[in-house]
Amino acid sequence: MRGFKVAKGYENINLPKRSTKQSAGYDFEICEDLTMHPKEIALAQTGVKAYMMEDEVLKLYPRSSLPKKFGLTIPNNVGIIDADYYENDDNDGAIFIQLYNLSDQTITVKKGTRIAQGIFSKYLTVEKEDIIQTSRNGGFGSTGH
Repeated sequence: MRGFKVAKGYENINLPKRSTKQSAGYDFEICEDLTMHPKEIALAQTGVKAYMMEDEVLKLYPRSSLPKKFGLTIPNNVGIIDADYYENDDNDGAIFIQLYNLSDQTITVKKGTRIAQGIFSKYLTVEKEDIIQTSRNGGFGSTGH
């Protein structure tokens, strides 16, 4: 199974949900106001953690309104949340979403603004692979260290 929970240290947040019956993505909100300067990259807190099957991934994409309404985007185009990120020791699996301010203005995004959509997917692996490390203990850039 797969789903969402509130990560440790967060409260009074909305878990991601689909807007319509046929929506592929679950809308993610930020859980606190975020002010970004021009051309700045920042981490938007969601306070959400996601659990899924071992052979699944949660892909985070910018909502289509993000650049038009706010002048923001996700700089790496898609965020990848692996199954072993859930409840890691570093941050309990709390999901942060990288945002890039494309504009020449300081932008403030208010708590509760939907900024990304998450889609769960299965993935395939190759046989006879060498795994770099067997477990995860953190977020951005934590594997391979």
